[in-house]
Amino acid sequence: MDFGLTEEQRMIVETTRAFVENELYPHEAEVERTGHLRMDLIRELQAKAIAAGLYAANMPEEVGGAGLDTLSWLLYERELGRANYALHWTCVARPSNILLAGSAEQREQYLFPCIRGEKWDCLAMTEPGAGSDLRGMTASAKREGGDWVLNGTKHFISHADLADFAIVFMASGEEDTPRGKKKLITAFFVDKGTPGFTVRDGYRNVSHRGYTNSVLEFDNCRLPDAAVLGEVHKGFEVANTWLGATRLQVASTCLGRADRALQHAISYAAERKQFGQQIGKFQGISFKLADMAMELKAAELLTREAAWKFDQGSVTEADMSMAKLKATEVLAMIADEAIQIHGGMGLMDELPLERIWRDARVERIWEGTSEIQRHIISRELLRAVGG
Repeated sequence: MDFGLTEEQRMIVETTRAFVENELYPHEAEVERTGHLRMDLIRELQAKAIAAGLYAANMPEEVGGAGLDTLSWLLYERELGRANYALHWTCVARPSNILLAGSAEQREQYLFPCIRGEKWDCLAMTEPGAGSDLRGMTASAKREGGDWVLNGTKHFISHADLADFAIVFMASGEEDTPRGKKKLITAFFVDKGTPGFTVRDGYRNVSHRGYTNSVLEFDNCRLPDAAVLGEVHKGFEVANTWLGATRLQVASTCLGRADRALQHAISYAAERKQFGQQIGKFQGISFKLADMAMELKAAELLTREAAWKFDQGSVTEADMSMAKLKATEVLAMIADEAIQIHGGMGLMDELPLERIWRDARVERIWEGTSEIQRHIISRELLRAVGG
């Protein structure tokens, strides 16, 4: 592995960071204060992101994206991650890669409008009684009169209020296995406005102000076969094929936020004086900075290695889980220590630290909790020796 960046990768980092600092940072205070992202602001920043070549950059070149390799994409995500989540996720949208699994007709209806910035998507798996255990979902899709009829509830569905359609995973049957019956899952496209499909306000969240979650309700929502994404009963296969790198995406955005917090801590430690000298000269502060920098580098290397292996076709589930686990926990540590170094000022909203500290909490829960990541890692270790 080459640890240096190519000229193109350096340009991606510089371009994205400049956009974040010049176009997104100035609006953070408003979004944090109001908890709302204005549609006129979304459209303004969206147009600038499209003009800068940063919109839908996660997508392959042949469908209108930037065609970035995994490491370059994650470097881009790292820079975007420095900003308020609602601003960078909504205004510099990265449509879900699962849209690539669609048929030619589905790509025309859903994928390409998302890449052009005409539509937004959302992904609906989680239910009130089924979070990490997706096989425990009770929302169902059943055949009736040549159609599929969907019933049930999904919750914690990110930005569903803004999305034009949802990609919804439903229990569509059962199969017998040596461990008993197991639910079969099918993925569907469901357009906003489809009869029987209702989007309701979700919960107030301490993390990521302006980035909403919703409750999706399905009451005899009838869909044709053309709404199925992938194959019937093969929803997990579709998800595993196209959503594998989302853990690395979370890791990368966490690295960007952690670096921003660390830089604030370093600057403050060099400027703030107590007892006649810079506080950075006290070991109680300097050792914190050293540990923060070391842990950030470790998380960075784990994420970059996983990205490199992803492109080589050799990445494992444990590789991606290690990167996600380390980056999210390092972000929490660095955010907390940065506030400690700043003292009382660290908790004031004049600085982004209290936001970064709040936002860090959700990262150890969504896209697989820290406990699930540890389970995946340990399972892979044990399987190697027949455990």
